[in-house]
Amino acid sequence: MFSKLTHLFQQALETREPSVNLLDSFVDHWKGITNYYIETTGETRPVKQTDIPWRLKQMLDILVYEEGQQGLEETGPCMEYLLQHKLLETLCTLGKAQYPPGMNQQVLVFFSKILVQIQKPMLHIINVYRPVQKLVRLCGLLGSQTEKEEAQFLFVVCSRVKQDPYALNYILEINKDNHSKRYISTSEDTEKGRSEETVPSNYPTVSNPASTSSPQQHSPTGSPSTIFPANAGLIHVLVKLCRSQKSRVALKAFESLLLLVSLPKEDTAVCLAESTPLCQLLAERLCELYSQLPATLEPADIHSFPQTHWSMPESQSFPGSEHMERFFTWLDFLDHLMREAPKVKKMGVLVNTALLCCSVRHIQSPAMVEELVSFLLGRHTQSEQRLDTESHVLRYQLIEHCDHISDEISIATLLLFEELLQKPHRDILFNLVLRNLENRCYVTRTLGGGDDCRELEEDPFFTDMYGEDEFNSSEQLLHRPQLMREHRCSGQTQALDIVNSFLCLVPQEAKTSQHVQGARYETYVHDAHEQFKECTAFLVDWDWPESLKPTELTVSSSDFFEGHFLKVLFDRIGRILEQPYELNLQVTSVLSRLAVFPHPHLHEYLLDPYIILAPGARSLFSVLIRVIGELMQRIEVIPNFTEKLVHVRRQLMGLDGESGVDHMPLLKGVIILEEFCKELAAIAFVKLPDNNKLAEH
Repeated sequence: MFSKLTHLFQQALETREPSVNLLDSFVDHWKGITNYYIETTGETRPVKQTDIPWRLKQMLDILVYEEGQQGLEETGPCMEYLLQHKLLETLCTLGKAQYPPGMNQQVLVFFSKILVQIQKPMLHIINVYRPVQKLVRLCGLLGSQTEKEEAQFLFVVCSRVKQDPYALNYILEINKDNHSKRYISTSEDTEKGRSEETVPSNYPTVSNPASTSSPQQHSPTGSPSTIFPANAGLIHVLVKLCRSQKSRVALKAFESLLLLVSLPKEDTAVCLAESTPLCQLLAERLCELYSQLPATLEPADIHSFPQTHWSMPESQSFPGSEHMERFFTWLDFLDHLMREAPKVKKMGVLVNTALLCCSVRHIQSPAMVEELVSFLLGRHTQSEQRLDTESHVLRYQLIEHCDHISDEISIATLLLFEELLQKPHRDILFNLVLRNLENRCYVTRTLGGGDDCRELEEDPFFTDMYGEDEFNSSEQLLHRPQLMREHRCSGQTQALDIVNSFLCLVPQEAKTSQHVQGARYETYVHDAHEQFKECTAFLVDWDWPESLKPTELTVSSSDFFEGHFLKVLFDRIGRILEQPYELNLQVTSVLSRLAVFPHPHLHEYLLDPYIILAPGARSLFSVLIRVIGELMQRIEVIPNFTEKLVHVRRQLMGLDGESGVDHMPLLKGVIILEEFCKELAAIAFVKLPDNNKLAEH
């Protein structure tokens, strides 16, 4: 009987509606807080001497208990009340007013605990993320007495974002006038249940997996103060707290930043890098700490300074050691952050490369050009080594981007180098090309120490490729001496022969100039002459040699490496039949710019077809020869090749309408190849001493 009674009592208790009492209790505690402000005025007692902290704790306990009693997809009445009546907004306002004294601390603690203890996602709800944003802006203020609570609150926010990267959409504040919407994707299960939540128009939005992101806008002239909100937002506040004199506060801010940058999705990395001042503020802080290093530091103290870890800095006792400690602590933190952060996608690289290119174009001051060249290329003067990628990392990365998997990045970076080559600074060309050609190791040497100058026409590969009729082509504009002539050094090879060699390089069935009016070789001569005049104007103080440097037997030809820049350009030209039309245009534009410079070694290496290359070496002409060999093999398997080629040529000139043509990349590549050979021939022609005035007319 007693057991049955116990069971009945227990069953009766379980069937009661506890949510009614919970809600009543929750509302009573909230009214107790609001009544305090109604009933008291001019209160000077600290908030800890009131019942507000106790009531806030009771409200939190009720919310946590209620969630434990609800299903995963349900929201209890107490949480509904908190959201509908904007309790968090009100608490944020009370904290800002600091009434009673210390209220801000209590609000920070309440926000931190509710974000930690409530398990359901909350940061996507407008009546949660807006007060969170407001509370974030109240952190990091000068003279704050709540740095510890601020650091903990921000760490909790970043932890919730780490658990659900989607929430970053609702926490970051981005200026919509200077940045387009960012797209942070989320999984389908995360997306479910949030489709009805509205994100304000000035916030990043979640991308639909079936859609693609729109182009991102960037203002190249916008200053940091106009692009990013000043002294506000999560990123600004965290960087400020990293400066705190309280080591635990600074450490918490460090950890919060690491949580943000280590978000796994690439879109979040793009958003942080491009739509927030994160990168700028981190770099500015490093520069600031560097400027604070005393000029009186002893080199011996610097060299003996121990390895500093950002989470456990070690104190030293010599003069200026505290400045060194702060600098190297921040440097180590940045190094650790870079290891944790995912690489941003190509749009960030594109924007930064475009900005760099625009900067190069606008800088005119010789002093600024000098610093720019040193920054981008370094000051190395020795010949490059094939495996050396660490001497100047930025230079190597920029060169590698010319052969990037993204054609857009390759084009943008090639355009950057083209802008550099237009600057009147001798170190640019020397750094990129000339230092590797200085000893002429690309030339085969005879036993007597001279250069083996067997003519290209005697090369079996050359004669097998072209019959005698190729040299009677209608494209050949200049009289060609008989093919067999006495051996002569490559530096003395007649430029007229070089012109004809380039004009005859493309086989007749792959030429279109004769089929289209105004597309012959002469059209390039005037432009080549203008470029040549521009380049020669640079040479007043460059002290370039007028003739080829004699080769030295002490330098092995097997040591020759054309350098990373020419290697990438030659690799690109070798794939001209496969690459997009716009990319081929930019590659040939850079190579043409190089070929115009009147340095004898550069002229020989890029424009002389008659030199016999050292084993393993290649020149521009030898690369083109291989391309032509590949082209002739492909022509054989494509019916009506010439007709298709002419049709594509007319399409590019706007003379024919668009229509589907097979092998379009190949056909466009052949057209670029023909035009490039004509351009090189024109450059060789205008570099003849007697032809400058002729070309000018």
